[in-house]
Amino acid sequence: MSTQKIINIAVIAHVDAGKSTLVDAFLDQSGVFGARDEKSERVMDSNDLERERGITIYSKNCSVFYHDYKINIVDTPGHADFSSEVERVIRTVDTVILLVDSSEGPMPQTRFVLQKSLELGLRPILLINKIDKNDARPQEVVDEVYELFLDLNANDEQLDFPILYGIAKQGIVQYDLDTPSDNIEPLFQTIVKHVEPYNPGHMEEPLQLQISALAYDEYIGRIGIGRIYRGRLKANQFVAVASNDGENVQKKNLGQIFNYQGLKRTAIDEAAAGDIVLVSGIPNISIGDTICDSNVINPLPPITIEEPTLSMNFCVNTSPFAGQTGKYVTSRNLRERLEKELEVNVGLKVEESTTGDVFKVSGRGELHLSILLENMRREGYEVAVSRPEVIMKRIDGQLYEPMEEVIISAPTEYVGTCISKLNGRKGIMKNMDEENGYTKIEYDVPTRGLIGFRSEFITDTHGEGTMVRHFTEYEPYKGEIPLRENGVLTSMASGTAMTYSLFYLQDRGTLFITPQTKVYEGMIIGMNNRGEDMDVNPTENKKMTAIRSTGRDEAMTLTPAKVLSLEEALEFISDDELVELTPTDIRLRKKYLTKLERVQANRALRKAQEENN
Repeated sequence: MSTQKIINIAVIAHVDAGKSTLVDAFLDQSGVFGARDEKSERVMDSNDLERERGITIYSKNCSVFYHDYKINIVDTPGHADFSSEVERVIRTVDTVILLVDSSEGPMPQTRFVLQKSLELGLRPILLINKIDKNDARPQEVVDEVYELFLDLNANDEQLDFPILYGIAKQGIVQYDLDTPSDNIEPLFQTIVKHVEPYNPGHMEEPLQLQISALAYDEYIGRIGIGRIYRGRLKANQFVAVASNDGENVQKKNLGQIFNYQGLKRTAIDEAAAGDIVLVSGIPNISIGDTICDSNVINPLPPITIEEPTLSMNFCVNTSPFAGQTGKYVTSRNLRERLEKELEVNVGLKVEESTTGDVFKVSGRGELHLSILLENMRREGYEVAVSRPEVIMKRIDGQLYEPMEEVIISAPTEYVGTCISKLNGRKGIMKNMDEENGYTKIEYDVPTRGLIGFRSEFITDTHGEGTMVRHFTEYEPYKGEIPLRENGVLTSMASGTAMTYSLFYLQDRGTLFITPQTKVYEGMIIGMNNRGEDMDVNPTENKKMTAIRSTGRDEAMTLTPAKVLSLEEALEFISDDELVELTPTDIRLRKKYLTKLERVQANRALRKAQEENN
């Protein structure tokens, strides 16, 4: 342990730049996989949702050995909604590998993760990935990265970054475009040359370990993950735990300690300064807590995490179909599941209502919250969810709201529609460029204005546009933004949807259900072509008579129903509607199921507004 050289690195990039694929190459070419081990693509994306969506959601650790070096690798999320994961883990590393697509260049999230790295004084390594693309422009991208470094006020040392080129999918990294390679050896050599291993002298100093991430194990409870900055750590050691704010100190006996050997979490007896370890035995350990020597209490600077910007109400499912497919349906089940999520998901905030059956859950964005909901569905929970609402702030008596930077690339013929809609949502254009039939536009838009925009954007650009968005800052309230223009088709009866009814209803709007779908009163079965809501009866069938004539009965052909994904459903609903989630179904419904209840609720709302005015 005293002679082992330890280097900690993080791979940072925008979504789909190839982070997880590069980590695959690290693991493969360092001999982590045995001859009998089954290899798979993006092995670090172990969560089912990560594999299905092709994105990294949770930061994860692994380690590889290169000669006498142990290199701990952190694979970080690239999506802006999971930026709280990135903020913490960057503190634990010695350098970052900044991965940039050779065609796209630096993207909004690239700027965010790089800024965090530079603020901590790290000296990045730049890797231009996917140089085999037909539209690759590596030299231009390098220039764009230099400009980004200058914009972020990088110092002279940070500007003198090594530049490598590669194809992560093929496990290739090369020093320059003219020197071919068949492995990632140039990257290993650059890391060793560029980064000083952790100073072995720190091993004899008093213990300092700061928790940067959390995990949970059914058998040993909450686990803290962090880097040992100084000293040594032993299993079952008596230590002092200083809280993130430094105000509270408790003395505890640690349980087991683990580190990563390749992909495996391995129990060890002792770990030394520089290593990233997992510790158990402290039930209330939290992000930013410092584990110190019991006699020398010296907490590290606190870790700050950006506040949530979006909230939803998670409600007990009260529909007529409640409990038919779900295993966990009560408020107690919901409370326990959300408390369990708070154990590891520090970007989340949960507030319970006075009634106990509604929980206000706040997160970093729609994707952040929808991932939680999708996981709950798959675990057997039933829940009803309200429309996402942005979290406002009041600063010096003035109302402020979160803003996002939006970058859109779409065929030029469709861009006019996008510009018109973003302008109507209080967006301000910052830049517009056209190249090869595609136009790229950059906007600053209130987060409120982007709720429900993605599905419209996909339709408006015929699926050919791309959109990335990233939270920037809070700005003064921009005024009212019109909500959804279309009303909905609401079932006024309970039963089974019939082809006969749906055939005549499809002219009124876009249907969300198919024949033989079970429906109940107050369930939303489609979107109306007009602006108002319409009560319809999808259960009515053709009257049976004994009279038949040739040519009188015509074949009824239905337009395929629009099946809404979870994100699309959350974006679609209005303030008086809910998304009902069960393990097997995603339904839309009115908060008040009967027409009489809706009339009474609207009357009460209008009366309250008049009294406030």
